[in-house]
Amino acid sequence: MNHRKINLSPSQLLILIFLVSIGIGSMLLKLPIATTEPIRYIDALFTATSAMTVTGLVVVDTGTTFTLFGQLVIVSLIQLGGLGIMSFAVLIFIALGRKISLKERIVIQQSLNQTSIGGVIYLVRHLLIFSLAIEGIAMIFLAFRWVPEMGWGQGLYYSFFHSISAFNNAGFALWSDSLMGYVGDPVINIVISLLFIIGGLGFTVLMDLWSKKKFKKMSLHSKLMIVGTFVINIVSMLVIFAIEVNNPNTLGGLSSVGDKWWAAYFQAVTTRTAGFNSLDIGSLDESTIFLMVLLMFVGAGSASTGGGIKLTTFIVMILAVITYLKGKKEVVAGRKSISNEIVFRSLAISTISLTFIFIAVFLLNITEEASFLPLLFEVVSAFGTVGLSMGITATLTTFGKVMIIFIMFLGKLGPLTLAFSLAKPDKTNIRYPSESILTG
Repeated sequence: MNHRKINLSPSQLLILIFLVSIGIGSMLLKLPIATTEPIRYIDALFTATSAMTVTGLVVVDTGTTFTLFGQLVIVSLIQLGGLGIMSFAVLIFIALGRKISLKERIVIQQSLNQTSIGGVIYLVRHLLIFSLAIEGIAMIFLAFRWVPEMGWGQGLYYSFFHSISAFNNAGFALWSDSLMGYVGDPVINIVISLLFIIGGLGFTVLMDLWSKKKFKKMSLHSKLMIVGTFVINIVSMLVIFAIEVNNPNTLGGLSSVGDKWWAAYFQAVTTRTAGFNSLDIGSLDESTIFLMVLLMFVGAGSASTGGGIKLTTFIVMILAVITYLKGKKEVVAGRKSISNEIVFRSLAISTISLTFIFIAVFLLNITEEASFLPLLFEVVSAFGTVGLSMGITATLTTFGKVMIIFIMFLGKLGPLTLAFSLAKPDKTNIRYPSESILTG
């Protein structure tokens, strides 16, 4: 009998690993031991996908619908999805003394969104140690806040669950209103936001910070991520505060000025793919909602636990436009030129992402009862693996849930990974004569 060997590309293998993990997770969540009441398989699949893609969109309440077993399945999927299945596989291979092949290194490179395979094993080792250490430290700080309130058992468990959910930018909370009960709590605001900001910077930036110490010695990518994150967070906070300060359903309804600033800050930074909220998203002004859509589309950093087109992609696109308007031929940032390949890659990511978002919103407008803005918000939140919602997730039809599942999957793996898995590489070196066309 002739057995044909299935030869998958690294992109296809990465997609297969994610699909299998989501499938196993959904079956575990469908077990009677995982829920307090029976749920439909589509809801189990939606929850497993949301956890594995570290999104945080939910169709059933996590804290009341799922038992301790079900919640542990969810938090395990979050950890696997956030830090990467291949990262944990590397740890197991190292422990068993097994050598890691070139193809496996390429899969790891793609899963961590690295530009080369050099140093990926070193990066994986350190990111796992660093990530688990950060989650452990955050858990202790959260325990100081929640153990006196809930008792040792529940306080420690809630600290454990939310530290993993926050660092991996998942946005799953054990309260039905997320963190609205802690809108003005400094400890919760600082610890949770630091977790998802650190997780959203990207592992390469964290390694750069650890090894270089000084800002001047860091790579251009790290500098753009740090400065860009700081600027976009501060500007977003000020804009949200200015828009919402007189809204009685959001900031205007809070008693103290301190609570208002905490709420504005948290809503500004959580859109960077974190998914927690301390205000009712559905009550925000439409201008704030539109700003949040843009922030969710941009997302976090490359090689991070977050999604979106990535902040550096957005910055490269802006710099390319400025370069063209100035009549220059090279895109420059920090006295370093950015190659055309990176500019084209950024253009491809943005175009493919916008295309999928447009198609998803168009189809959902036909099948769902919700209006345009909540649907746009939902789709972009799913693509950016953010997890924020204007309250329509549970009301989606089966088709709507399947569409959001696909968009979450696309957002986590990245549009280029999906495109590369389907496209055949063009190896021809034929060059054709050029001709001008009219544009603009």
